Amino acid sequence: MTATATTLDPELNSASRARRTFGLSTPAALRQALPVSAKLAHEIQQHRDAIRAVLNGQDDRLLVITGPCSLHDPKAARDYGRRLAALADELGDRLLIVMRAYVEKPRTTVGWKGLLHDPHLDERNDLEAGLRISRRLLIELAELGLPIATEILSPAAANYLEDTLSWAAIGARTTESQTHRELVSGLDMPVGFKNGTDGELGAALDAIQAAARPHSHFGLDDSGQTALVATAGNPDTHLILRGGRQGPNYDAASVRVAARALADAGVDSRLIVDCSHANSGKDALRQPEVAEQVLAQRRKDSQAIAGLMLESHLETGKQSLGSELRYGVSVTDACLGWAPTAALLRRLARG
Repeated sequence: MTATATTLDPELNSASRARRTFGLSTPAALRQALPVSAKLAHEIQQHRDAIRAVLNGQDDRLLVITGPCSLHDPKAARDYGRRLAALADELGDRLLIVMRAYVEKPRTTVGWKGLLHDPHLDERNDLEAGLRISRRLLIELAELGLPIATEILSPAAANYLEDTLSWAAIGARTTESQTHRELVSGLDMPVGFKNGTDGELGAALDAIQAAARPHSHFGLDDSGQTALVATAGNPDTHLILRGGRQGPNYDAASVRVAARALADAGVDSRLIVDCSHANSGKDALRQPEVAEQVLAQRRKDSQAIAGLMLESHLETGKQSLGSELRYGVSVTDACLGWAPTAALLRRLARG
């Protein structure tokens, strides 16, 4: 039986609320089919260490995590990656540039869940193909020399992808999840927790502390077998400010409050500012304004702000699924186009 399940299948939507399962390749099998070479694994480890150095204040470069809100077209993603890799080489003495490569998207209600879940953009939910397409794409992007970042949404998916990544985020909707905190405690990479959608910091502070500790929890091993997973704790968890329902939280006063709260909790007080979402009023074109205000804060006091995040694609704006798609335009949140992104990164590099 194939690993494709359609949401239009009447058996899956019947009054009996029946559940069916469809076999998928195991993480071990997919890694064998699409391996990370020894050379690339070494480079990814170096990228993780470089990000740690920025977060720990040992490297004074600005960390910039930029890329599409979500990846839906591998060709456009590779195009963006090649452009970003060239810019990362050009600006590498002042910026540590990481490519945002999100293959899963959280949904407030329903909607497209990302390349991993629906790679054909047609609601067939071909997870088997999605896993292969996503893993292959992340490897190809990493082979460009870029550190790769994604949001970890489905805990089971992490086993398939984590060896391709240099940094990961836990989103505002999942920061409170114990399952995600346990998962992060066993990841060998820096992971940022976003403040909640209400703008409060409490859940993220709790998550940072919880994920830094060892855990024993339910999980899957590489063969897909249910297992007790024992983790050592992740010392490289940190806060991402993304604003909330009450408005933005990237201003100097909000950053000071957040840094003080982190210090009071006994964790590293350096943080990342997400220039999109509530911090830009969900207006992609305001991201440069937010980024430049963040940079101005760093000029006055570089201790708290380690980096920033941008939603950027080849073209500005967004489009809806269901019609002929324009190349390089986001199908989820609106993004800043490539030309203004490149101009902004060069301004950030000048300090």
